[in-house]
Amino acid sequence: MKKNLLSLAAGMLLMTTTHAEGWKLDAAHSKIQFKAAYLLISDTEGDFKKFDGTFSSSKADWTDLKTTIAVDVNSINTENEMRDGHLKGDDFFNAEKYPQIKFESTSVKKIGDKQYVLNGNLTIRDVTKQVSLPVVFNGMVKDPWGNTKVGFKSTGKINRKDYGLKYNGAAGTGEAVVGDEVEFIVDLVLIKQ
Repeated sequence: MKKNLLSLAAGMLLMTTTHAEGWKLDAAHSKIQFKAAYLLISDTEGDFKKFDGTFSSSKADWTDLKTTIAVDVNSINTENEMRDGHLKGDDFFNAEKYPQIKFESTSVKKIGDKQYVLNGNLTIRDVTKQVSLPVVFNGMVKDPWGNTKVGFKSTGKINRKDYGLKYNGAAGTGEAVVGDEVEFIVDLVLIKQ
């Protein structure tokens, strides 16, 4: 009886571990971009060149998706070296003290055919807040080399001041140099492992 229970437990453990699917980031085809208002007359756009994460799901409908994403703040790029240096400084990210932006999922809810809400904790600088990110599943394909790939896209907005990005310079006419609201686009391609 004890032997049968052990065999059953081992079999269940084997089924659980083989059923869970791990995914690896396809960095060459993924991007994290952002946009913020400049003087209320234009937008400044940029992206992060380096980021990675862990991704796993054992259900075909992705309702148990678990992910942790880490973004290298020092890889920020707005096509202007002086501005990038300012963004890495203490007025914004303080990359020396807080070199990573982190997101760790806590739950996911399917709200439509390919639409989800991914809940989790977002940490920027030393501030962690719960966020709910809208996510669209863009589908699954096999690439020309036989790899199974999936695509996810999330777009939304955060208030930079909620995370201690405190810069509040003003133009001579009073307009804010940088808007408080930051739009983001996270476009990820994952490779099945």
